[in-house]
Amino acid sequence: MDTVKANGITLAYRTWGPGTAPPLLLLHARGADGADWVPVAEQLAASPSPRRVLAPDLRGHGRSDWPGTYALEDMRDDVQGFLTALGIARTDVVAHSLGGVVACLLAQRTPGLVRRLVLEDVPAPLPLDPPRPPAERPDGDLPFDWEMVRATDEQRNAPDPVWWDHMGRITMPTLVIGGGPDSSIPQEQVAAVAERIPDARLVTIDAGHLVHETRPDDFLAAVEPFLHEAGLTSRTPS
Repeated sequence: MDTVKANGITLAYRTWGPGTAPPLLLLHARGADGADWVPVAEQLAASPSPRRVLAPDLRGHGRSDWPGTYALEDMRDDVQGFLTALGIARTDVVAHSLGGVVACLLAQRTPGLVRRLVLEDVPAPLPLDPPRPPAERPDGDLPFDWEMVRATDEQRNAPDPVWWDHMGRITMPTLVIGGGPDSSIPQEQVAAVAERIPDARLVTIDAGHLVHETRPDDFLAAVEPFLHEAGLTSRTPS
């Protein structure tokens, strides 16, 4: 693993593939880390059209800093700072669940930074009714900061309305993948995300919430053609 300073904290990240290949950023779900993407990342990096795959641990997760503050806007700024620190001016983004919400905020704010966007089982940032009750911390050590869980639950219950209002600013081609009826995410919310983004299409893979983990071949069969519909330009890092 490598580390980089971004937005005032240290982010740990994993990489696969040639350094001169077109970049692809993977953002994990809550409670996971960049290692969650290993099987998918290895295939994307070694495909006939290889990618430079990067999978950071979001703040409060894994080996990145646990600063105690977990506004989703801060996570967005972390990711933007991460890309800036690595000299990446434009990238494809594949993001799961919480990582998908962060990716949406990034695409809203800096649409020129994201070439193509894949959202895996990402809920619409709308208030929950009824609200999610406070979670009880499990015993023992955790691979993530429990304060992150509390903070993201609060934001899930009462998200900033601007997040939803600005979904129309996501102007790049977007693939929304739903996990089907076995997912913990209501699929009408996933469909609402696809309807709200101007250039989005919706695909359902009946795998539950962990689509890329449960059915990686089907996940890649949807994602890889989408990412290659438009030409890629190789980039040599500065």
